[in-house]
Amino acid sequence: MDPARFFGASRLVIVAGKGGVGKTAVTATLARAAARTGLSSLVVEVEGKSGLASMFGQAPLDYHETVLRAGGGPRDEGEVRARALSPDAALLDYLRDHGLSRVSRRLVSSGALDVVATAVPGIKDILILGKVKQLERAAETDLILLDAPAAGHAITFLQAARVLLDTVRVGPINAQARDVLEMLTDHERCRVMLVTLPEETPVNELVDTAFSLEDRVGVGLGPVVVNGCYDDLVGAAVPPDRAAASAGVTLAEGEAAALAQAAAFRADRTALQSEQLARLAEKLPLPQLRLPFVFTTDLGPAELDLLADRLLAEIDALPEAV
Repeated sequence: MDPARFFGASRLVIVAGKGGVGKTAVTATLARAAARTGLSSLVVEVEGKSGLASMFGQAPLDYHETVLRAGGGPRDEGEVRARALSPDAALLDYLRDHGLSRVSRRLVSSGALDVVATAVPGIKDILILGKVKQLERAAETDLILLDAPAAGHAITFLQAARVLLDTVRVGPINAQARDVLEMLTDHERCRVMLVTLPEETPVNELVDTAFSLEDRVGVGLGPVVVNGCYDDLVGAAVPPDRAAASAGVTLAEGEAAALAQAAAFRADRTALQSEQLARLAEKLPLPQLRLPFVFTTDLGPAELDLLADRLLAEIDALPEAV
């Protein structure tokens, strides 16, 4: 599939997954890959400091938009911008837009939002999603990438609009919830991409999350991103002493045994990975985009470029019908 067509399938992509699967790294990778196709993107962070900006070599995000990577250059790449959203800041924006700027800060500083949130569950989520809806409608960027809360909260987060429609029958909250739900369930405007690792527990949770999102929210699901996949090692099955002899290398005492043990571990890990990938395909018939395991503790621009290259190759291999 043409990557530009893939990224143009919907203006808003919500990236969700179990905590620890690399959801934020995948969000950053999607933004970087989209830029390679010439598309501009806005990354929206909703859970505080996630380290996403550092992957682009930039300072932590705040409510105001910041440029993570400028567009243009020899490849005519798209610009990557980002911002962090919070319920309080979204409420300030909402009140200002409705002519209540004089009282907006006083309401937030007094803790009124927390009182309302206790009385009306989901109000904080709908404030954030309402701001995302406003950004999507403004169409000032080709693609919006929402780094959603971890899987458990992601369901309640995205379900907030439907819950509020059932509990608040009239007024601006009802109207906001209705507009947000309309956006989430319009597959040409919004889709969810779930992230997992090729391991049993993350796969189980992803499958449960996928069906919950479809049944309870009605969102459209894009391909699943399987993060942290080990690539096959050419020649890993060759005994280390034989491989060393072929390469003209002399191994020190104990090195052959250590290398053999490492190769056996890698083979077991790869077999487990293949088993989980097959199980995921059986339980959730969605295309898989597989990203490699990156052997570093902190991702930076170089690692992000590596992941973006792999993601674009995976997208290019997808059938056109996706």
